[in-house]
Formats: sequence, structure tokens, C-alpha cells
Amino acid sequence: MKRASGPIAFQGERGAFSEEAARKLLGPGVRVLPCPRFEDLFLCLKDGRASGAVVPIENTLAGSVHENYDHLVTYEFPIVAETNVRIVHNLIALKGVKFSQIRRAFSHPVALNQCLDFFARNPRIERTPFYDTAGSVKMLAEERLMDAAGIASSVAAEIYGARVLRRSIESDRQNFTRFFLLRTPEYVRRHPVPPSAHTTWKTSLVFSVRNIPGSLFRALSAFALRDINLIKIESRPLRGKPWEYLFYVDLLGRADTPNARNALRHLEELADFLRVLGCYPKGA
Repeated sequence: MKRASGPIAFQGERGAFSEEAARKLLGPGVRVLPCPRFEDLFLCLKDGRASGAVVPIENTLAGSVHENYDHLVTYEFPIVAETNVRIVHNLIALKGVKFSQIRRAFSHPVALNQCLDFFARNPRIERTPFYDTAGSVKMLAEERLMDAAGIASSVAAEIYGARVLRRSIESDRQNFTRFFLLRTPEYVRRHPVPPSAHTTWKTSLVFSVRNIPGSLFRALSAFALRDINLIKIESRPLRGKPWEYLFYVDLLGRADTPNARNALRHLEELADFLRVLGCYPKGA
């Protein structure tokens, strides 16, 4: 994939799993721009401080990242790629610190809860919530804590000059996060990705229908009648219309194939709102 000149924005500190996703999508030399909040990375892309953004959209254990589904509608940046990152939680400490010295483990609450078996085996180590996984390792380095560790990616250990004491301490190894790569509409126009017979494509879209009996069934039948495989559907509240919803759908295939074009035209006749969020190669 061609790379624009600006950095890639992501949420979190250097060494976050989102940075690992950026490296997987764009190579180990990718320039990155850490952002405190999810909305900040969308704003960085909007005002030109970043040429792209990597956003987590769902996790196999924790579920969907609802905030980012909402931002996809608000900011209208097309999805151009996706990747799946296995979340490997490592116990990381400063160099020279031994495992027997560790009394506290800092990390994001979600990460701590995904390592409960490790804490059950090591009751002397206190779970200590922190705002970010990689940020916990950064804090250890800054404060020179000798009785504490962070739980984060191996990339965080590399960046902050720390050492992995225990690898892969997560309780469930089937822990994956799916990430989207977003670009600006202008970038997509300048760098189109041609279809390939050897590539499986996905299309993501969002729509709403009136809250009447059978409306969602009729909307989804636009795809069923054409044998189009829907692999995910997610609902989110429609702001300003209580108890009405936006429906996010992922389907296998490109949006510009005859079957998909016909399905989208059919859906457009039934929907109050419809937008294609992106058409991109399916992640491994």
C-alpha cells in the first residue's frame, strides 16, 4: 500500500496495540502520532496533522468499540484496510528488576481483567488500574519504580527500554482486536486500490430504516436475495430519534460488483439513510 507523507494517528501512548496494528498495516518504519482520545485521532486526520488513522473497532472478548462506530458516521473518513492483531499481554518491568520483586502490576482495566488467571497464580501482585497499557510501561520508566510492572505489548518494552518478565499472561489466547485504517477521501481518490482475483474484499456500510414492522427484514433481504454474505451487523442509537437505530453491516465482496450495486440500490429505496463506509481487502 502506498504511504502518504504524514504520520498515522492512533489512540494511546507509543507502544499501544494500535501502534502494533499500524506497523502491521504499513510496515515497521511507519511514522505515528499518539493521541489521548479516540476523537483526537479523527480530528488529527481532519485538520491534516495526520495522513491516516488506525482505530480499533472490535475485540473478540470485549466486543465492539461503540465510540468509534459513532465517529465513522460523524467524520466520514473511508476505511481502506483492516488488520487483526492478537492481543498478547506481557508483564514488563525495568531492566534489572526480578519477577520476585514485583508487588504491583499497572495496566488498563480491560487488560487487567484479561489476565485474571495470572493474578490468581500470583496473589502477591496487586492489580492496579492505569489509563493505558503502554502508558503503564512509560510511567515505570519515568518514575523508576523497582517493585512494579506494567502489562502491555512487547513493542512497549522495546520503546521504553524495559524488559519482558513474563510473556503472554492473558487468560484466553483467542484474544484478537480488529483495526481499521482510515484515510481522507482525497487520499482514496489519488490512491485507488484495483480489484484482484486473489484478494477477498469486504464492504462496510451503515443505514437506518423506519421503525415499522418488517423494515429491517426487508432491508436485509436486499442482500439475501442476491446471495451476499453478511458477516457482521451492529446497531447503535440514532441521535435525536429515541429508540431508533443505525445499523452497521459488513459484507463479503466489493461494493462495485453488479450484485452489490443492485443490493445497495434496493436498500437505498428502503432506507432513510445509507452510506458506504469503505471497501477494502479482508484482513488475515
